[in-house]
Amino acid sequence: MKKKIGISFSEANFHNYWNWFTPQDLGDEIELVELSFEKNNTEDITRCDGFVLTGGIDVVPSIYGGAEEYPHMPGEFLPERDEFEGKIYTYAQAEKIPLLGICRGMQYVNILEGGSVFEDNGEAANQLHKKGTEDKVHEVTIDKQSLLYAVTGLTEGSVNSAHHQSVKPDQLGENLMVSAYSTTPDRIIEGLEFKDKTGKAFMLCVQWHPERMQEKEQNPLSQKIKEQFIKEVKNHK
Repeated sequence: MKKKIGISFSEANFHNYWNWFTPQDLGDEIELVELSFEKNNTEDITRCDGFVLTGGIDVVPSIYGGAEEYPHMPGEFLPERDEFEGKIYTYAQAEKIPLLGICRGMQYVNILEGGSVFEDNGEAANQLHKKGTEDKVHEVTIDKQSLLYAVTGLTEGSVNSAHHQSVKPDQLGENLMVSAYSTTPDRIIEGLEFKDKTGKAFMLCVQWHPERMQEKEQNPLSQKIKEQFIKEVKNHK
């Protein structure tokens, strides 16, 4: 029986996440499953050996005690998505299943672990991080004691950026540590992982978009992360 990677449906560029996993990556061993809040196919969650929490619309601010109104807020939130992805994360942790969190996915992991995010990073930061006609690009520094470093072999690198919210440094979720920061003056948190990994499955969360990064096949901050995740999925019992 094939291993299954569940990718949470995003209203924004879902095909990029799906197509990131090439036929060569998947081979005869792995298949992809769309986990959709629109379909509410919760039964498929229990069939998966790995999960990707994708980017997209802001999380409903009431979940983390945020402001009801703020700059660049969406015209309409998707509480059904928040609830559905909460089920994915809860199941992943209960069953020790590998997980990647990307952009919103990273922020939501922090929220689900009791942390918080900035509703909006402010105009100066948005000039550096918020997507315009294309993703922004900037450098990051990576903690040598982190899993992210162990996977990528990098202490610094270049990433793409397309967000107007970010994790609050003084409100990290339970048992989470920062693995990477942007080198921009705002020093935005770019990576999260478990601090104490004892009894935990593989989890990496990144603020950038490895699935649509330029030259992603050559950049370890996309390719190495994907390769390690696939290896962890194959090894999941």
